[in-house]
Amino acid sequence: MKEQEIAELLKKENEEFRKLSEEHRGLDVLLAEIDNKRYLTPEEELERKKIQKQKLLKKDRMAELVREYKKSIPVN
Repeated sequence: MKEQEIAELLKKENEEFRKLSEEHRGLDVLLAEIDNKRYLTPEEELERKKIQKQKLLKKDRMAELVREYKKSIPVN
């Protein structure tokens, strides 16, 4: 099973994965809004970095859940 297929399955079956995925998408939107600005204030730069870190943490946890799922399925 491919990682993308597992991710889609987990979105349907795993509440934590679904929540992480939704939050990750929301952070994408916030980041896009910030990136659309021509210039960023120092505060906006800090916020951008904070959002990037949050996104990465969520993505790492989702990847961990995919790996855990892979380990739990029998190999044919």
